[in-house]
Amino acid sequence: MEGTDNMELTFPNLLLENAKKYGNRRDAIRGKDYGIWQSYTFTDYLEQVKLLALGLASMGFKRGDRMAIIGDNWPQLYWSIIAAQCLGGVPVPLFQDAIEEEMHYVLDHSETKFAVAEDQEQTDKLLNLKDRCPHLEYIIYDDPRGLRNYTQPFLLDYLDVQKQGKKFGEEHPTYFEDEINKGKKDDLAIMCYTSGTTGKPKGVMLSHENVISMAQSAKEVAGLNEKDEVMAYLPMAWIGDFMFSVGQAFVAGFTINCPESTATVMADTRDIGPSYLLCPPRIWENMLTDVMIKIEDSDFIKRKLFHYFMGVGNRVVRCEMDHKPVSLGLRLLYKLGEFFVYGPLKDHMGLRNVRIALTGGDPLGPEIFEFYRSIGINLRMVYGMTESSGLVSMQRSDLIKSDTVGPPVPRTEIKITDNGEDEHTANTP
Repeated sequence: MEGTDNMELTFPNLLLENAKKYGNRRDAIRGKDYGIWQSYTFTDYLEQVKLLALGLASMGFKRGDRMAIIGDNWPQLYWSIIAAQCLGGVPVPLFQDAIEEEMHYVLDHSETKFAVAEDQEQTDKLLNLKDRCPHLEYIIYDDPRGLRNYTQPFLLDYLDVQKQGKKFGEEHPTYFEDEINKGKKDDLAIMCYTSGTTGKPKGVMLSHENVISMAQSAKEVAGLNEKDEVMAYLPMAWIGDFMFSVGQAFVAGFTINCPESTATVMADTRDIGPSYLLCPPRIWENMLTDVMIKIEDSDFIKRKLFHYFMGVGNRVVRCEMDHKPVSLGLRLLYKLGEFFVYGPLKDHMGLRNVRIALTGGDPLGPEIFEFYRSIGINLRMVYGMTESSGLVSMQRSDLIKSDTVGPPVPRTEIKITDNGEDEHTANTP
């Protein structure tokens, strides 16, 4: 499963490999519900995907069909993505806060035939659009709360689809594996729609090879491994989440964790203590704002300690970025700062175990970037775009600057045009 061999596979192939390699020894995914973390091993992951894929097959889902996915990060929605891929279909994740008109454009443009919704809110939006989307045949919901009295024949409970899948599998014992074996690395793996800030959203079609190649590049640069823990809280429609929660998770074999809700992300992050983290700038800014408010409300001694040791941390970071030696005295002061300030701060933010943290999507202010580096967070800037499978460049550990996004990752070419713009050719083996 190592190295470039991964790039010859599809995501269903990788799932089969991981289930064989890790079995029930490692958790593949967790989800927090009613305050309790529910864990699923790679064997569980495969079984859940298989039942859903077979259920979809019994309903007529076939190779090339599109399936919309809408809701917050949740194991059942990730299983839906892979189930569609197992049958040669193409998942189309939508932003969970999309209004009906935005959803209508994507559903109609992608010619979506099936849709999987997280709950009643998302189901209601799909139901309101059903008559305007001629290709949409079935809507499957995961959370049944509030949907007991819905009687539309095309509206199905997720668990009922899996029950159909179990029966279909008994009647067609090799169907699941046969469909996976038909898949090829250059088949479409996912369609991700851009935000549409400059016009209509564009559906970016990415192959299995595209995403797996980029995930492998990220694994090499970031040093990812099967022991890493990741929070899956970014919008599922964003390529960044698919790259993290499916691409890199399958390639490196690490565990992803789905928070109970968007309101509990920070508390759930402290529960898990992730080792690998990707946050857009607004998240880093919000966490820093929360820290500064608490510091200003603290007593005189705590404020003085904070500002003094932040100055120490900043001097250390400046030396590191300028490739200058850090004096013995400064190193000793930094160790004191870890005990009194940096460590407690990282505990408060749930970042104590973070080995590598990434920021991308928008520029991050130099002072904010240096704050996190000062307290010992290995924060690196990345640059990417949907069309390049979410990643183009990443800062290396020995090339950290607050005003760069680092060199290209492996298997990515960058060309600077005559007018100063850059062009990317990503995922070239």
